[in-house]
Amino acid sequence: MTSPELTRALARERAYHDTCRAALAAMVDGAQEQVVVGEDVSASGADAEVLGRLFRSHAKEMRELPEGPLFFGRLDFAPPGEPAAGRASGDHAGQSYHIGRLRITERPAAPPLVVDWRAPVSRAFYQASARDPQGVAVRRRFGWAPGSHGDSADLTGLEDEPLTGARQGDEAPGAGSRILAGEIERPRVGPMRDIAATIQPEQDDLVRGDLDVSVCVQGAPGTGKTAVGLHRAAYLLYTHPQRIRRGGLLILGPNRTFLSYIAEVLPALGETGVRQSTVGEEIARHPVTAVDDEEAALVKHDARMARVLRRALYARVAPAVADDLAVPDGSYRWRVTAAELGRIVAGVRDEEPPYAIGRERVRTRVVDRIRAQAERRAGPQPNAWVRRISRARPLSAYVDAVWPRVRPEEVVAGLLGDPDVLAAAADGILGAGEQKALLWRKPPRSEKSARWSAADLVLLDEVAGLVEHPEGYGHVVVDEAQDLSPMECRAIARRAVFGSLTVLGDLAQGTTPWAARDWPALLAHLGKPDTPVTPLTTGFRVPAAVAALANRLLERLGVDVPHTRSLRADGALRLREGTDVLPLTVRAVRDALAYEGSVGVIAADADVAGVREALAAAGVAHAGPDALGARVTVLPASVAKGLEYDHVVAVEPAAIAAAEARGPHRLYVVLTRAVSRLDVVHTRPLPW
Repeated sequence: MTSPELTRALARERAYHDTCRAALAAMVDGAQEQVVVGEDVSASGADAEVLGRLFRSHAKEMRELPEGPLFFGRLDFAPPGEPAAGRASGDHAGQSYHIGRLRITERPAAPPLVVDWRAPVSRAFYQASARDPQGVAVRRRFGWAPGSHGDSADLTGLEDEPLTGARQGDEAPGAGSRILAGEIERPRVGPMRDIAATIQPEQDDLVRGDLDVSVCVQGAPGTGKTAVGLHRAAYLLYTHPQRIRRGGLLILGPNRTFLSYIAEVLPALGETGVRQSTVGEEIARHPVTAVDDEEAALVKHDARMARVLRRALYARVAPAVADDLAVPDGSYRWRVTAAELGRIVAGVRDEEPPYAIGRERVRTRVVDRIRAQAERRAGPQPNAWVRRISRARPLSAYVDAVWPRVRPEEVVAGLLGDPDVLAAAADGILGAGEQKALLWRKPPRSEKSARWSAADLVLLDEVAGLVEHPEGYGHVVVDEAQDLSPMECRAIARRAVFGSLTVLGDLAQGTTPWAARDWPALLAHLGKPDTPVTPLTTGFRVPAAVAALANRLLERLGVDVPHTRSLRADGALRLREGTDVLPLTVRAVRDALAYEGSVGVIAADADVAGVREALAAAGVAHAGPDALGARVTVLPASVAKGLEYDHVVAVEPAAIAAAEARGPHRLYVVLTRAVSRLDVVHTRPLPW
């Protein structure tokens, strides 16, 4: 395209963007108008309330749409009849579509001005290639000024990629695209951005996976696994709105810093109201006011604890009673023998229902025995009679005696506070040393005064799940899954028992004491043992020099994962050695500030305070990890996972590696946070 042709094309696309902007403004106004009109709707009270809530929700979503460009691409399909139209053109032959983050139309029944990136026709934007053009003659990408709020003047460039007549060797969509490369490599400042404009074919396959199928992504650093999970969530909300909204969709991240970082991705894609949480927040029955030592925490997070807790809970069930049960019915008394009662309780126990259901099942079956006697004596009994017998005091007292009500706190406190109870429940499951580690050093006077640790909350959730199944979600996205313990996995499984999972992680980045060594075992604990594992190995974020350094460290980590292959030939790696690490760090940060973008200074947790003091003394402004958008962020290695910075200064790698049992894994995380440049400052030998 010549320069005059490019100028004219840009002018046409800017004018088209103005048209789309006006149409979007009308859509927002129309949504608000629906709310006003809906208040006068002629319908029953319940129907009117449902309709009004729907209108208000839609209007709120439209008002809260983030500012930004309304399209990032265009598809021009080959005219009908041409061989190049290809197998996938169908009704789209000869049509052109602008692709954006949401559908924009001038009227509900009119053809869209912008097609949502999740619509079926949009898939060709991510998948079409010279070998398989899927009916696309030309794919156009638009370049927008960084930080654009969607002004048409911010449209600064466009690129056309012909797919018909192109060389068959050009396999990757967007190969050689300066706009695509520029978007991927754009400086990282502030929260995570969506990747709707840059999704790659292998990522698109995962994003558009069926709702009923769980997926697991083993993603090397910088391969976009988190973005894939978030875009999959947005795709499922678009494709299955009723099913997903009925069951709910949950995003689980490792910590609040990470969730703050990703919080703006789904709203940018037009999806609001999705719950984003941590496992700890989901199971938080009590505040965490106690801390376990590592030995106790390891045992509490072990999958064997599920068996121990089940034993402790069902030890409260009395299998038999000595006396018959007599239930008054006016002047008559119905009797159920002790032997028959014992058979009822044993039968329910064998069925292994949730504890609360088992309790009511015992009551129901005793009532059934009494009703059978009554029907033999006087014929069928009305429902009111059945309800009255069910509430009879002797029957309720019997059920309370053999299958008592119980709270999870009673079970866990009784287990951790009484060595005899623990010994009975853990016999043959836990060793003597493990039982000793579990016992509270100073048992509370009652479970109501207990101080609970984070691991205790996992135990409480397990017992709560044994008592009564929690409400589940239609789909759960689990990020940094490699760090989950078996018991945490079970907590998630209970919430997705009738739904599906998107499991994201990297075994090389496992840093908890119970981090997974392989995916099959973890997926079994998540209740989805047959889930296929898909590796993502092509890095779009980490430069090749940084990836090569991380791959060297990978050999020490004891996990079977493939090396990262980076598409980034740019970027820089610099090793700085000296006798005092703090002046080296200050110098590295000052050099980094000469470039555009964010700077992350990452040190061992114990060394962070010293780094902050050195930077403050040198007059270098900086902030902590919770201050999104800061130019310089100083953070401990323990919270670096999932974050990214244009320039990373890794302070004393040997100290990071030596700080904990899985320190080399933690260091691997730190080294792979850099988007463009990595400075390694050290005084001690490098641990690779």
